[in-house]
Amino acid sequence: MTIRVLVADDQALIRHSIRLILDDQDDIEVVAEAEDGVAAIEAARRLRPDVSLVDVRMPRLNGLDVTRALAGPGVADPLKVVVVTTFDQDDYVYGALHGGAAGFLLKDAGAALLVEAVRAAHAGDALISPALTARLFHDMPFRRVHIRLSDRERDVIRSLARGRSNQEIAADLFISLSTVKGHLANVQSKLGVRNRVEIAAWAWATGEAQ
Repeated sequence: MTIRVLVADDQALIRHSIRLILDDQDDIEVVAEAEDGVAAIEAARRLRPDVSLVDVRMPRLNGLDVTRALAGPGVADPLKVVVVTTFDQDDYVYGALHGGAAGFLLKDAGAALLVEAVRAAHAGDALISPALTARLFHDMPFRRVHIRLSDRERDVIRSLARGRSNQEIAADLFISLSTVKGHLANVQSKLGVRNRVEIAAWAWATGEAQ
């Protein structure tokens, strides 16, 4: 299955570079580009790409507003959005994740991580630039809910909080992919959160990621 991607960035050179990286993959195709936030929303709603890569600072409407419009709470049929930006400001990361983003990537993270972020979002995972994970989630304002976890659930969320994908967690812990997904579903239900990104945020806020 080909992963269809929308690239939204106000710099043509950045859009072209991302397109070259993604179109070079056998399983990924860039189906549209947008140079501002309004155009990004219009294209995404019209084409319904599997993943939208959205810059933060864009004309007419910024990437955080685009993320909320396409993936935020209350959206009836949300799309997968990964925010890609030069700026590692805490408020950008918090805004993106609370707005429903399936990932947050710095532009200098490299081509391999960009491709991995697209595949992760499409698979229902989420990828945050490793350089940001510990620093941002440690003090993230988050409900300090304490719940009863099994030892295996703690192992899984600890790996998740460190940016590991479901496949990597399964390999690290010598368990099946379905078992990883089952543990994450249980934790998500116990916490009452929406996705794995919020599980990671809770893990850092409560010390479970240590």
